Amino acid sequence: MAANDGDECDPIDVMNANIEPGLAIGAVARRAGIATSVIRYYEDIGLLPAPMRLNGRRRYNLSTVQRLRVIAYAQQAGFTLGEIRELFFGFEAGTPPSVRWEGLVQRKLAELEAQLARIHAMQSLLREGMTCGCLTIEQCTVWLSGLEPSA
Repeated sequence: MAANDGDECDPIDVMNANIEPGLAIGAVARRAGIATSVIRYYEDIGLLPAPMRLNGRRRYNLSTVQRLRVIAYAQQAGFTLGEIRELFFGFEAGTPPSVRWEGLVQRKLAELEAQLARIHAMQSLLREGMTCGCLTIEQCTVWLSGLEPSA
């Protein structure tokens, strides 16, 4: 049998029995497009279950890669790791993904709308500041602070 670098999901013969050792952490990291340290961190904080070990080395199945892809998708959508933890563990077993996503998505959309309103207010202030005709910085400080100048 050819030498195996330990990264692929190739069966190995151990005591005349074919055993599927799973994926090494490096292979999972490559498939998910992340660093191995991220995988270990996700294990530490409970987003990933503890993997089985073979000769002391972590071995993963393809469901780990899928979970990492869900985590990446959720992060791209703006969810925090705490919110992602809620997605995985904050519901009764058997709750369909659509129900899990719905509540989280509604909260996230409201949060984004509030952020968008703050961004628009900031843009207005900046645009107004660009039209400043103040002769001294003290006048601008008064304007920016919202205080009226003292007489």
